[in-house]
Amino acid sequence: MSALLLLLGLIALVLINVPIAVALGVIAAFAMVADAGMASLLTAAVTMYDGAKTFPLIAIPLFILAGAIMNTSGISRRLIAFASSVLGFIRGGLAMVDVGTSIFFAEISGSAVADVAALGSILIPAMKKKGYPTTLAAAVTSSSASLAIIIPPSIPMILYAVMADTSVVQLFVAGFIPGFIGAAGLMAMAYWFAVRYDLPVEEAFQIRRVWATFKDAIWAFLLPIIILGGIFGGVVTATEGAALAVLAALFVGGVIYRELELRHLYQLIIDGAVQTAVVMLLVATSALLGLYLTESGVPQMLAQSITDLTENRYAVLALLNGLFLVLGCFLHSAAAIILVVPIVMPIVHLVGIDPVHFGLIVTLNMAIGQQTPPVASVLITTCSIAKADVWDVTKVNVYFIGVLFAVLMLVTYVPIVPLALVELFYR
Repeated sequence: MSALLLLLGLIALVLINVPIAVALGVIAAFAMVADAGMASLLTAAVTMYDGAKTFPLIAIPLFILAGAIMNTSGISRRLIAFASSVLGFIRGGLAMVDVGTSIFFAEISGSAVADVAALGSILIPAMKKKGYPTTLAAAVTSSSASLAIIIPPSIPMILYAVMADTSVVQLFVAGFIPGFIGAAGLMAMAYWFAVRYDLPVEEAFQIRRVWATFKDAIWAFLLPIIILGGIFGGVVTATEGAALAVLAALFVGGVIYRELELRHLYQLIIDGAVQTAVVMLLVATSALLGLYLTESGVPQMLAQSITDLTENRYAVLALLNGLFLVLGCFLHSAAAIILVVPIVMPIVHLVGIDPVHFGLIVTLNMAIGQQTPPVASVLITTCSIAKADVWDVTKVNVYFIGVLFAVLMLVTYVPIVPLALVELFYR
């Protein structure tokens, strides 16, 4: 069966609201039966199980749970208070606080949706109360939340590392510089809007307040130090670091701050299990489709087609960027990575693109995809919290998306930006 028919079938199923994971499984099973008969399905369950049991994937539910614990145990509120004391003196300070707090939250949760859920419910009402247009408050919150998948730890990076068979830790290290460049760009754009709308200064800068909020949040600051320090120091793997994140969040939220109740923890575990099940079913069914495509030689044929067109590395990167930007509008980031990365990796290797470099390119594309309708998972979540129309927010958010796109171009065509720390510490 041709790859084009598979793609058309998958699109048709998605358009009639069949869940993507189910659509992948149906298309894979249909293709296998069409090519080799019913006997080809005898090993389907084993293939799906093997695809979903990869050790690094265990980190996903653990980081989801750690982020949820942060959201309900007072950790997020303390981070916001500290960021406000440091950045609140700048015009449009609350928007700066939004970006600054997202940086801290990103270093623990690895999930942009978790970032929005934790920070948006606090900061969006606060910005609206200070006179920020609802669309601007939602746009800043949505775009800054995507820092959570660029700055480590990052759930999409874990998925990419599994699909591309590359180092999770090196991907994490490569995300620091692009993530902080993106944060600086988003803050600059927020300041431009603040001047344009004559937004207020949040509060005067006071060393006493900075010190007081720092002391109150010091246990929260220790979380990323413990987690990332353990991973980068080689003490724990990324998966073990995720488990460490849960334990640390439980200790800080439940023992130190005493704001985490058992009934809340039970619901957090249930919610985390549901979110994880969605991702893992995607992984399992994509493994089945991936096996069929590999045995059919589709990735190799695609690589040959592109290299027949051009073997220029930068032209290939431009084509792949275009592919992922389009897919990001219609697919969840996990689905796009799981479905496409195994297919395009032969091209990546053929033209000599570093897999870690390409991983950052894919991650940034997914960060932009979280902001671009119609799917736009993070933007839609933010608009739900802000009670704002998605398209009205998008008219403002396009400026912040432009910042993320500029970072994408910088990372794509200046590889030393993401790879500098990797080269320094690991090569």
